Amino acid sequence: MSLGLLGKKLGMTRLFDEKSQAMIPVTVIEVGGNTCLQVKTVEKDGYSAVQVGYDDKKESRVGKPALGHFKKHGSGAKYLVQEFRFPADQAAPETHTGLETFVKDQWVDVTGTSKGRGFQGAVKRHGFGGLKQTHGSMMHRRTGAIGCRSTPGRVWKNQKMPGHMGDVPRTIQNLKVVAVRTEDNVILVSGAVPGAKGSYLSIRASKKKVSAPIFVPRVEVAKKGK
Repeated sequence: MSLGLLGKKLGMTRLFDEKSQAMIPVTVIEVGGNTCLQVKTVEKDGYSAVQVGYDDKKESRVGKPALGHFKKHGSGAKYLVQEFRFPADQAAPETHTGLETFVKDQWVDVTGTSKGRGFQGAVKRHGFGGLKQTHGSMMHRRTGAIGCRSTPGRVWKNQKMPGHMGDVPRTIQNLKVVAVRTEDNVILVSGAVPGAKGSYLSIRASKKKVSAPIFVPRVEVAKKGK
């Protein structure tokens, strides 16, 4: 597994393929400022991982324990902190070089938090067909019966019902990196990704498709006390 990237969704646009002139919808993700905070090892922590921070934050908005952790590893406060694990037999990289983590035409998986839709009925939330639309009916978009008669005489667990919709973690797999623009600190991936504009995303190498060599960067972590 390669080191992943944390980023922010800027929106969607489109590009045109140079060969076929086909239109490709892409999502623009800003990934500048990824900082390697800590390298965890099997000997010390019980597992191998790299802790990455993203997006600077005011120190006044961070608790003392978290602020002490950031300063201990020579970094400023961050809004988003996430670990990327590695197999025990693979050495974790000591640094994070940002955009060089992924290359053009590489397949990636993007994880984000879906848009919140608030409280919704079963028709919008689960795609129920609803009941009669005729005059006099008062059950147009209602759920209908949810019971199970006298036996077992209860509502089954995980029954689809009205409730809160959205605002949950979602992963879109097998998206291709269409372009890497180092001058703008952005990468463009094909298709749509979860979340609204400005929401945070986690980008990893695809688990199902491998079309380009996975690059494991190696950079220096800020030393303690600096």
